Amino acid sequence: MTKLNHKASLIIYGAIIILGSCTRGNKPVVETTEVEILPENIVEMREDQVQLAGITMGEIEMRSVSNSLKVKGIVSVAPQSQATVSMPFGGFIKSTNLLPGNAITRGQTLAVIENQDFVDIQQNYLEAKNKLVFAEAEYNRHTDLYKDDVYSEKNVQQVTVEYKNLLAMVKSLEQKLILIGINPDKLDETNICSAVNLKSPITGYLKSVNINIGKYVSPTDVLFEIVNNDKLFLELNLFEKDVEKVTAGQKIRFFVNNCNDEHEAIITQTSKSVSLDKTFQVFAAVSGTCKNVLPGMYVNALIEESDIKTTALPSEAIVSFDDKDYIFTFEKDKEEEGKAFTEYKIIEIKKGGSASGYTEIELPAGFDLVNAKVVIKGAYNLLSAKKNAGEMAC
Repeated sequence: MTKLNHKASLIIYGAIIILGSCTRGNKPVVETTEVEILPENIVEMREDQVQLAGITMGEIEMRSVSNSLKVKGIVSVAPQSQATVSMPFGGFIKSTNLLPGNAITRGQTLAVIENQDFVDIQQNYLEAKNKLVFAEAEYNRHTDLYKDDVYSEKNVQQVTVEYKNLLAMVKSLEQKLILIGINPDKLDETNICSAVNLKSPITGYLKSVNINIGKYVSPTDVLFEIVNNDKLFLELNLFEKDVEKVTAGQKIRFFVNNCNDEHEAIITQTSKSVSLDKTFQVFAAVSGTCKNVLPGMYVNALIEESDIKTTALPSEAIVSFDDKDYIFTFEKDKEEEGKAFTEYKIIEIKKGGSASGYTEIELPAGFDLVNAKVVIKGAYNLLSAKKNAGEMAC
């Protein structure tokens, strides 16, 4: 390569001497043309060439791209973040207006269900409650009389048994009412109903809706499935040889659906046993809210064995030539003869480990890490332009 670090001006002198009868003392004409010679580490492109080359600028990032363990797994949710909703006593679906994917809040009505048994439970509860009032009064009266030796012990025992049986019946019917969604404290003889509201136990999204109006459902039928995606976690499968490489607190970077969008998770715990196929499970909590990450999705994950981060760039930002590695940085914008040009500077670097589309790099001393703008796409087009300009010798 020829090293030139300044702008040289070549003055081309030409003397045009007009011979003939019409000289009449004309002076020679001298023309000058200034030609820019770029430094060997600079390549320039016109604005249209930049667009055609697909050049995209970015910044150098701090990443841990080496010593990463590649694993596979699925996205899941904690048991307390998902719910299967059934109707304990069955019944006919009177109404519902929900579809899979609808957002649901805790306590929201999912469906209205009718059943004659609901009426019987309420009737039995009110009758037992009224009898209990009388039985309690009799129990107290007989107890007081027994203390005064008016009633025999046998009579008191009989009244006590009747009172306690009614008390147990009332408490049992109260629980049944609560189970079907009726508040016993608000129930009286004037508001007995044959239909009850089936309500959501958690906040989340409807994963499935398995009912329609008029359908009879039994206590074992799954009517709705609700999932709360706010707290997702990963179930990852590792080989037993890697058991010592992971521990709680390590960071994980993962991807879903072959997408380049990167998400993060933190290992919360590891399995304490190895399965028959010589693998063990690792569980990690997903950090923050991740768009388009849903339970059941398969993931490709990278477990970082070290938290040490170094300078890194997308692998396509690095070009190789003559067994050396380079990157291009933005130098300046300029204008020549009314046309916009951009200058890029080629800088030699040293590559390190690569993972997930990024490569660790070692920059030369004095590199401006904060302000530098790096070509992250189109670097090979710049390298080709440099070669075609004859400024890089093979």
